[in-house]
Amino acid sequence: MPEKNIRLEVMQAIEPKVEGFMKEFLIPTEEIWQPTDFLPDSQSDKFFDEVEEIRGEAKELGYDFWVTLVADTITEEALPTYESWLMDVEGIDQHNGKENGWSKWVRAWTAEENRHGDVLNKYLYLSGRVNMREVEITTQHLISDGFDIGTDRDPYKNFVYTSFQELATNISHKRVAKLARQKGNKSLAKMCNIIAGDEMRHHLAYREFVKIILEHDPNNMVLAFADMMKRKIVMPAHFLRESGGSIGLAFEQFSDCAQRLGVYTAQDYIDILQKLNDYWQLGSLQSLSDTAEKARDYLMKLPERLQRISERMKFSEEQHTFKWVTANGML
Repeated sequence: MPEKNIRLEVMQAIEPKVEGFMKEFLIPTEEIWQPTDFLPDSQSDKFFDEVEEIRGEAKELGYDFWVTLVADTITEEALPTYESWLMDVEGIDQHNGKENGWSKWVRAWTAEENRHGDVLNKYLYLSGRVNMREVEITTQHLISDGFDIGTDRDPYKNFVYTSFQELATNISHKRVAKLARQKGNKSLAKMCNIIAGDEMRHHLAYREFVKIILEHDPNNMVLAFADMMKRKIVMPAHFLRESGGSIGLAFEQFSDCAQRLGVYTAQDYIDILQKLNDYWQLGSLQSLSDTAEKARDYLMKLPERLQRISERMKFSEEQHTFKWVTANGML
């Protein structure tokens, strides 16, 4: 049987369980938080006082912080791109005229993620610390440029990617929250912490999808995991650019900011890989094919190899001036 058909059969076999995953890992719309829960109420007489409070607290946050928060926001706002990609993954099956569990999952997951960009965008707008027009231009570029995370239509590779990336965003948002709290910005800290909580729930779900696939098709799942790690897990915003800039350049400069701040580092990448190896119990998988065995060996040794490489890595300490944020973080 062709490899492609095996993947489709596995996706169809797991699909009846997806409804249960939605109940376990997603929160009903009527119960989950919404952006306005964390922002000034525009219908309230206290609205302008609350906006002034946000602007006052925002003055204590530094340049690299604002660059990182802007890039995080833009990444979250590009959700239409991510949904259109995942809806085309084999087995999602959005066109067959019935309610497929996988397509329900993608839509509901996207709806939860969409709130992150909404709340961060509104916060940036009210803070008065960034050039919102330049931010909006970058967001439009990112959505229109699309993205290529190296997964094609392969559900196995896509679930490896989302397992990894959701944990990476959890770490990033959590650390941004910590930095905000250290500067006395409790409202932004609370906002970023609750976003981080969403990302963790999503990570746990995608991690579970891979675990179940390993029970059905361990050989191809291990090969897909190894292939993704050989390509390297790239951020969905790796095509990030400023107005007039080339694709990807702004992402490289933003990555340096995140590394300087300690928001997301090379060490985090290694730690996430090790956690996935451990949770999926790669070392305990039985009866793998020769090619899958080699892929497993590669994955088991990769964290140590990346650790050695990371110790020799250097990142730029030079602060790039972004169009999103002026030198002192104020307009």
